[in-house]
Order: sequence, then structure tokens, then C-alpha cells
Amino acid sequence: MKRTRREFLQTGAAALGGSCLGVKAAARAGDPGSEMRCLDYGRSFICGTAAFNNVRFWVESRTTIHDPEAGESVVYYQCASCKSENTFGEKDLFHADNYDFLPILGQGNWLVFRRPARISPNYRTVRPVDEMWGEPRLILHEAAEATLLDTFEKIRDATAAGLPIVTQTELRNEETGLRAVIECPTKTMNVSLEKGMYQVDTGPIALPDLSRRFDPPIQCLSLAFVAFNAPHFADFVVEQPTAVVEEGEEKYEIYHFSSPFSLPAKNTLIALGRLE
Repeated sequence: MKRTRREFLQTGAAALGGSCLGVKAAARAGDPGSEMRCLDYGRSFICGTAAFNNVRFWVESRTTIHDPEAGESVVYYQCASCKSENTFGEKDLFHADNYDFLPILGQGNWLVFRRPARISPNYRTVRPVDEMWGEPRLILHEAAEATLLDTFEKIRDATAAGLPIVTQTELRNEETGLRAVIECPTKTMNVSLEKGMYQVDTGPIALPDLSRRFDPPIQCLSLAFVAFNAPHFADFVVEQPTAVVEEGEEKYEIYHFSSPFSLPAKNTLIALGRLE
């Protein structure tokens, strides 16, 4: 399935007002009145319960979609990728015809991305949890202490101090009424002392298409990277079939992160820990 810029933008994402995140600075999880919530991604996992494989996946991002029409919010957990393997084999543990394997869990289903070197009809598959690794066991830890980074100076100092940083990007589509918050650990942080600017560049994340409702809903998700350097917009690049052009001629297609686009957003940066 190719995800185009038009699909994400056709109904327009309106400018965002008050954030749904309710962030308070320097809040400790569990403190009275504390509203800051984010995962400690270094300690959050999803485990299988099937006897044949108690697999453990590292949680790499969390996407929450709010649907006022349905009166519900759904959380999707995107896990880290691995390579196709001969699990528990005696030798030759990687498949010769190898592919990236990345699962996303939500609403009783796994959405699995398999990315081989060529275009494949099995790139996206959805399976009920009981057809995969049994009922999933979520081992999720919230940050014990979280500090809102609401100035460049705080972002600069948290980066220099080596504190883990988590971002929350809120998107909204006024026509469908759908709203989403994408939360992920920041893997790459650029800081310019000369310009007094930062820039987040990280992924993959589970990017939702809020322009319509999908069946099953987990099909709204695509793999993407997110970049931003301001609180009011975010740029995305989505993994999809991408033409390889040589000397002006399209030779073939591969899976690649391509066709970047920008959306209005509300971005929040959070440090795990306290600035001294």
C-alpha cells in the first residue's frame, strides 16, 4: 500500500489549540497533581506467552488515537525491528532471503511489516494476537521523573547532560475528528549553539492516517520518521514503494522512506530525569 502526501493532507490538519498531553514541568510519576506521563523506553517491553516462543520485543514508540465519535482511545505499541531468522535452529540462524521484521500491537491485533529487498505482497499483514505469540504481556514502565523541556536552554542542557529525551507529537484532523499523539524516544538530537536551535530526527514511528477510518483500525498506521525544530509543525517521511531512477529512467521500486511532507502539530519534549 503506497501512502501519499495527499492521503495525509487531503482533509487538512487544523492548527492545534490546547494540548491533550497536560504536561507539568519537573513532575514525578505518581505525585498528587502530576499530569506528565511518558514511557521509560529503556525498560518497556511486550512479551509473548506462547510456549513455543516467549518472544520479548522492545517498545520503540507509542501512538494513541482518540476518536470522539466512537467515544474511545486506542493505543498502539510499535516494537523494534529484527531480521528474519531460523528461530531456535541449530545453525544458519538468518534466512538467506532476508527481510526486516517489525511488529505493532493494538486492539487485539499485530500489524507486521516485512521488508525484503524487493516489493512484496506480504509487506503488511494483520493477525489476531492468538495467531502469533499468544496473549501479549505488556511490561510498561512510566518515567519515574520527567522534566518538561519548554525552552531551547533546557533542551540544550538536557542533551549535554545525556538525559534520555522523549517527544510527544500531537496531530489532529478537524473533518474526521480524529486526534493522535505519537510518543517516542529521541535517538538523534541536533543542537546549534550558534543559532540557538534544536532539531529532532528520529524513527521509525507508527504514523496514523487520520483522514479516514480504517477497518481494521490498525491499518491506518505506516512506518515513518519524524523531524521538527519548532513546537507547531512536524515533518514526516514514510516508508513505501519508491522508484529508483537512474539517468532519468525508472528502473525498479524498493521500500524506502520517501516523499517528505509537513503537518501542523504540537510538539512536546520531555527529559527523563531532572536538570541540575
